Amino acid sequence: MAKNRKNQSGAVRFVPALKAIFLCMLIGGSAVGYVLQKNKLYELGRQITKRELLLERLKRENNLRAAQLSTLQMPLRLAERAREQKLGLVQPQAWQCIYLAEPSLTQTARSSSLLLSGK
Repeated sequence: MAKNRKNQSGAVRFVPALKAIFLCMLIGGSAVGYVLQKNKLYELGRQITKRELLLERLKRENNLRAAQLSTLQMPLRLAERAREQKLGLVQPQAWQCIYLAEPSLTQTARSSSLLLSGK
């Protein structure tokens, strides 16, 4: 038996060692890839949670500002502010107002079709 081992080429003796090294590298590489992917998923989850909290905070602020805007746009509030700042603003007289008739839906559709046709 010893005689057979001496006659084997060097490459034949290293094949099992190379297979073992390759297998260890494959398993090790897969493990490292798995850990990297898990860390990436964890980080993305944290980012999602952070951005969801930011979105909720911005929605609350937006609702608060919308309420403030509607309060500031009330006619009574505007008149009060005009009096406070002594701007000299008064309600317009009836003869100073010009009322425009709003075009009906059919007139709007007809005019848009004329524009599109180029006539």
